Amino acid sequence: MTKNCFLKESKSFFTLIAVFFSCCLFAQQDDLQSETENEFWRNVQFGGGIGLGFGSGYTDISLAPSAIYNFNKYVAFGVGAQYKYLKQKDYYASHLYGGSLIGLLNPINQIQLSAELEQLRVNVNLDGSNSNSQDYWNTGLFIGAGYRSGNATIGARYNVLNDKNNIYGSAFMPFFRMYF
Repeated sequence: MTKNCFLKESKSFFTLIAVFFSCCLFAQQDDLQSETENEFWRNVQFGGGIGLGFGSGYTDISLAPSAIYNFNKYVAFGVGAQYKYLKQKDYYASHLYGGSLIGLLNPINQIQLSAELEQLRVNVNLDGSNSNSQDYWNTGLFIGAGYRSGNATIGARYNVLNDKNNIYGSAFMPFFRMYF
C-alpha cells in the first residue's frame, strides 16, 4: 500500500467518522430539546366542567375548561375559562363569561387545598325591558379543601368576597374537580 493510498483511505475514514459523530451529536441535541419539551407537557393537566340544568321554564348551561401545571407533587398553578348561560322563561336571560387563576396545594396525597380568583362579566337581560338590563363584573375569591383520589377531588369552597350583590346564591359551594 502506498503512502498516498493510505492517506486517501485515512482521510475517507476520518471524514466518515466525523460525519457519523456529528449526526449523533445533532441527534442528541434534538433529543435534549424534545426531552425538555416533553418534561413540560408531562407536568400539564387539563380538566374542567360541563353543566346542564333544565327545569320548568329554566335553563342553565355552563362550560368551564381549565389547565394546570404541576411544579412538583405538592404545588400546581393554572388558568381557567368559564361561560354560563342562564334563562328563566318570561323573566330574564343571562350570559356570564370570564376567567380564573387556580392554585392547588397537596400537603398529603389525599388532601387538596385550593385558592381560585375568578373574574366574570355578567350580562342580564330582563324580558320586556331593555332599560333594566344589567352589565357588570363579578369577582370571587374561593378558598377550598377537598379529598383527592387519583385525578379527582371532591370538596367544598368558600367565596371570601361574597356580598349581597354576588351572582351565587351562597358563599359556600361544593365542588368536584378532575384533571387528566
